Amino acid sequence: MKRLLISLTLLAAIFSLQTSAVFADYGQYGQYGQPSPSQSILIDKFVGKPDGAVTKGGVATVQYVDNLTPSDVRFKPGNEVLFRLKVKNTSSVTLSNVVVKDFVPAYVEPIEGPGTYDANTRVISFDAGSFAPNEEKTYDMKMQLVAQDKMPSDKGLFCLTNKGQAYNEAVSDEDTAQFCVEKEVIGVAEAPKAGPEDAMLLVGAQTILMGIGFSLKKLAKNK
Repeated sequence: MKRLLISLTLLAAIFSLQTSAVFADYGQYGQYGQPSPSQSILIDKFVGKPDGAVTKGGVATVQYVDNLTPSDVRFKPGNEVLFRLKVKNTSSVTLSNVVVKDFVPAYVEPIEGPGTYDANTRVISFDAGSFAPNEEKTYDMKMQLVAQDKMPSDKGLFCLTNKGQAYNEAVSDEDTAQFCVEKEVIGVAEAPKAGPEDAMLLVGAQTILMGIGFSLKKLAKNK
């Protein structure tokens, strides 16, 4: 009987040690505890659509939209194009070490905005820091289209895409905004403009022809 009690005691002790080890491996958010909190981030990329209005200071106002199609406003060579990035922590935990990148499309050069521009990779990047739960940050950028002679020669109307990305070691998201460019028409032949001398010659010629016409009519009557 004593041997049986000793055996049962040893088995209970072994089971207790194994159970403790399992819980220790899983930690606070273990298999039998609460699930680990998820992390997520959201980035929205917008392009500025000129709305024709002007502020009291003489600055043209824009409406930020997701995309612009060829049927919307078309930018010309040398025009400035405004962009906006919105980055939001959509999780319930703080996100640290968030990096934001903006991929500059061809035929566009950055003018103003946050971060550092690498002309070789055509990427603007900057450290956005930490984001508290549901925190959102907004970044504005100003870029300029290149001159007419630097545009593609085989395209009169074309659209470009600007991409933004936000990420850290755990999460990542990206978004794009489209806008369209229309080149200026060059080399179209214009109809020659008549000068005053040409007009006088034209009137004289018409007068002579009218005189000849009257003379022919008189001859015809006399016959």
